[in-house]
Amino acid sequence: MQRYMQRYMQRSMQAFLKCLFAALVVMAPAEAVAQGFPNKPIKLIVPFPPGGPNDIIARVVGQKMSEILGQPVLIDNRGGAGGVLGTDAVAKASPDGYTIAITSAGALAISTSMQQKLPYDSLKDLKPVTLVATVPELLVVATSVPAKSMSELIALAKAKPGQLNFASSGPGSMPHLAGELLKISAKINIVHVPYRGAAPAVNDLLGQQVQMVFLDLPVLLPQVKTGKLRPIAVGSKTRVPTLPDVPTTAEVGLPEVRAENWYGMVAPAATPPDVVAKLNKAAVEAMKDHAVQEKLSSQGATLVGDTPDAFAAFIRSEIDKWSGVAKAAGIKIGG
Repeated sequence: MQRYMQRYMQRSMQAFLKCLFAALVVMAPAEAVAQGFPNKPIKLIVPFPPGGPNDIIARVVGQKMSEILGQPVLIDNRGGAGGVLGTDAVAKASPDGYTIAITSAGALAISTSMQQKLPYDSLKDLKPVTLVATVPELLVVATSVPAKSMSELIALAKAKPGQLNFASSGPGSMPHLAGELLKISAKINIVHVPYRGAAPAVNDLLGQQVQMVFLDLPVLLPQVKTGKLRPIAVGSKTRVPTLPDVPTTAEVGLPEVRAENWYGMVAPAATPPDVVAKLNKAAVEAMKDHAVQEKLSSQGATLVGDTPDAFAAFIRSEIDKWSGVAKAAGIKIGG
């Protein structure tokens, strides 16, 4: 009987150890990923072509993150559908931290507000890492437009309802919604003229084909500095250092016309918390670097660097804001 009990106890212990080992094997990969991260290059997707604000911000921040993490951070430009295609690639990537993105307000909030069908859910399929930067929208007019201030522009628009056009970089873009917000808030009748990108919109503005446009500050800065376009107001909370004489929309009596493009870092939703924390720490540290700040402030960008939870709350608030504007303006894109 004693031998039988000993054999029974030995078998029971062996079975227990096998179960314990199996559980540890299952748990090991996630823990190993977190503890050893990163041990190979990280792919940083930019969902727009090279040369634009999103690309510039990602390259400057990514380069500094490479130094901090000790692994290359490789830029992968995947433009298309206003940032949706590249952002979707991250949503469907392996959740190990080696495929991330710095993407835009359009892909994370505005498209969600206006498109009935997106290949991803910004709040469920992506893990916010940090808000990287904000870039204010600047309202400018062609030099042929007699208005030199917001009050004069509104008066002109009311005197000529439906005769003034505002350009945008595309339907449903931040510049489009900023123009609609101005239209609603100032109670004016101006006509939207969409373009395929900022460059053709600026070209037609310079050619007097359209009268005004809201665009990212860095895009318009060269033409404003040379006097080819006249600035009216900036959609940021405070005035921008590169154009200190240009008032904010709040200062000219339209505080609700707050329009800032923004760019944030995201990872696949199931990325381990420890990996997200390492990415966040490296990104925030990169944004605090003086050289990084100097390079991007000259582009009109304000670096942020916050927590994943704070960025998630910000995305939700932006979805609510721009969906309200889209609904009021009757805008719907996609099916």
